Amino acid sequence: MNKDTLNKGIEGISPEQFAALGVDRVAYVRPAMVEGQKVYAIHSADGNEIGMMAGRDLAFAAVKQHDMEPVSVH
Repeated sequence: MNKDTLNKGIEGISPEQFAALGVDRVAYVRPAMVEGQKVYAIHSADGNEIGMMAGRDLAFAAVKQHDMEPVSVH
């Protein structure tokens, strides 16, 4: 992103640049079912699944261990 883009605010960000915001800093945790068992799927900000844990607290801890901020999604 160049200086002109920064001065334009969010209107100056392309859809690709917007989608990339937070990819390496935010992870979304949401409940899921696998073989009849409730698990917690971990997704990067761009929607890619990056992990799965048996418990919500464990999923949040795993995200934090990787220097990312966990966000709960329902």
